[in-house]
Amino acid sequence: MSEPSTIRFAAVGDLHCRKTSAGNYRELFAAASKAADALLLCGDLTDYGLPEEARVLVDELAVASVPVVAVLGNHDVESDAETEVRRILTDAGVQMLDGEACTVHGVGIAGVKGFAGGYGAGALGPWGEKATKQFVQEALQEALKLEAALARLRTERRIAVLHYAPIEATVQGEPPEIFAFLGSSRLAEPLVRYPVDFVVHGHAHRGGLEGRTVNGIPVYNVAMPLLLRSFPDQPAFRVFEVKRGDGEGA
Repeated sequence: MSEPSTIRFAAVGDLHCRKTSAGNYRELFAAASKAADALLLCGDLTDYGLPEEARVLVDELAVASVPVVAVLGNHDVESDAETEVRRILTDAGVQMLDGEACTVHGVGIAGVKGFAGGYGAGALGPWGEKATKQFVQEALQEALKLEAALARLRTERRIAVLHYAPIEATVQGEPPEIFAFLGSSRLAEPLVRYPVDFVVHGHAHRGGLEGRTVNGIPVYNVAMPLLLRSFPDQPAFRVFEVKRGDGEGA
């Protein structure tokens, strides 16, 4: 029997799993496993970044029968326990990416949390106080991590998984005064040098569903609250298809 011509990726972010969330996600993960060949989790996997929350999520993910690839979000680092959160998820078989790349079903995936800073002419620049320069440097470092991950991929088909938004279009719908805290156009710069088939991210709960980078790459906001509101009669994930390609991987 020949292999299918496309690979299906289910994607969702902003699960915000709590210590009391047992039983809340199993149906979702089971449905995603039936609808897709792999599951992409776009950060804010936990609500307070607690190891106890990560353990609850791992129990929920036990029903997933497809590979799971994830990045952390800002909530996952809230309690300074992100190393332990990452270890718990990794030990459960989740492929955690933080400036790394992996290959799933022949498709290369680069992942990074990302950071804030704003978009285009409105992006914060490294000027003035030391704290401002440190803030901008964090965004630059995340962009460099993404670029390094993308550069390592040798697959014909590629996906970028983020938490923060790389373009302004997918934060539209949020209050304009917080746009700068929802992502950074610096995250889109590596995508010009190393194009991908599509980008998925979360974080903007009231943002827009999709947009494109300056070089035309589709970007999808898959924050769970947005999906629940936009598609109330469907499971809270989106499925994207990638044509099966050649290539060896990262």
